[in-house]
Amino acid sequence: MLELFPAGVEELDGGFAVYTDGCGERALRERFDVSSSDVAAGWEDRWREFHRGVVVGRFWIGPPWEDPPAEAEPVVIDPGRAFGTGAHPTTRLSLELLQEREPGSLLDVGCGSGVLAIVAAKLGFDPVIALDVDETAVAVTRENADVNGVSLEARRTDALTDALPPAEVAVANIALEIVERVAARLDARELVASGYLVRDEPKLARWRRLERRSADGWVADLFGRS
Repeated sequence: MLELFPAGVEELDGGFAVYTDGCGERALRERFDVSSSDVAAGWEDRWREFHRGVVVGRFWIGPPWEDPPAEAEPVVIDPGRAFGTGAHPTTRLSLELLQEREPGSLLDVGCGSGVLAIVAAKLGFDPVIALDVDETAVAVTRENADVNGVSLEARRTDALTDALPPAEVAVANIALEIVERVAARLDARELVASGYLVRDEPKLARWRRLERRSADGWVADLFGRS
C-alpha cells in the first residue's frame, strides 16, 4: 500500500483506506480486494482536523492554521510532507527532557519535520545539526526552521553508515532498533532517546540511563555516558 501511496494510508475498520482517483483505484484492484465509495468534496484537507497544537513546557507546538495561546512561545510546524507534528507522546516527552538540558551543541538524528531541532535552537543550543535519511524531511525541516526564524543545519545523512558530527547533546526520536545502533556511533555527552514503548528496554553500550518518562504507553529516556 505504501509503495502505491507513499504519502500515507489510513487504518480503518480492520483494513486500510486511501483517498484517490480512478487511476489509483485501478492500481489497487490489480493487487488487492477493494471496495470503493464516493467521498464528499474537501477530503483533501480533512486530515487537518487531526492535527492540534500542544503546549509542552514554555512552547506551543502547532500547525500554521491554528493560533497559539498568548502565554506560550509558538513553534509552528507544517506537518504536510514529513513525519512529526509535536503531538505524539514521544515528541512531547523528548521536548520535556530537552528543555531541562544545559544548552550547547545539539545533534538531532531522524529530524522528521524538525520539531526537536527547532525547539533546541530556540532554547539557545548552538550549533544545531538535524539529520535524516529522507530528503523530504530535510527540506521540510529547513522550511520550518525558516518559518520559525531559527538557524540550524539540516542535511541528508544515513546515521547508520555516515560519520556523525560530535555534539554535547544528541536527540533520537526514532525506532528502538535504530536508537540502539545509532547510540553506539554517537560522540555526545547526553542522549535523549525515544520512539519506543514502555515495555522496551534499550540496550546501549557505554551509556547509562539517568531518567525515564512515560505517557500513553510510550517513553523517552535520558542517557549519560557510562
